[in-house]
Amino acid sequence: MNCGSIYIEAKRTREWSNVWLEKFREDMRIKGSQFGIIITSVYPRNVTRMTQIEGIWVCSVEEFKGLVAVIRNTVLLLDEYVSTQENKQDKMNILYDYLTGPEFRMEVESIVSGFMTLQVDLLAEKRSLETIWKKREKQIQKVLNSTTSLYGSVKGIAGEAIRTIEQLELPKQIEE
Repeated sequence: MNCGSIYIEAKRTREWSNVWLEKFREDMRIKGSQFGIIITSVYPRNVTRMTQIEGIWVCSVEEFKGLVAVIRNTVLLLDEYVSTQENKQDKMNILYDYLTGPEFRMEVESIVSGFMTLQVDLLAEKRSLETIWKKREKQIQKVLNSTTSLYGSVKGIAGEAIRTIEQLELPKQIEE
């Protein structure tokens, strides 16, 4: 997959020449390159390190590896961005048609129907459990009432000979 290109030239001269830039740009156009790098041992006047001159990168051999890595990454990011923008309007129209069409409505109705079924089942389960709990509550109350009655009868006959069961007696505060 070709997502872009970097045109590179190396110059081994004793002096910098601005004439190189125009020819270099023409070579970039012919090759279809988006980025260009001139590797040189001699910089233009008042330049001491890597720089960009009229859209062309100029660097030393030592700076080249770092610069080409950065530019390569830039080319890849630009290609990714262009790919996401490709047919954007068409994709938006397709998405709009889907969201306003019957297929999307049916999907949402299916989801809502599933939730409604879950809610009905939950309420039925809740009513069923409440019925079971009420039934158990009545059974427990019946057993406690019978136990209390039996304890009261035996205590009435035997008196203090029967040991006290705290849970079946009145709390101390109420007696006083």
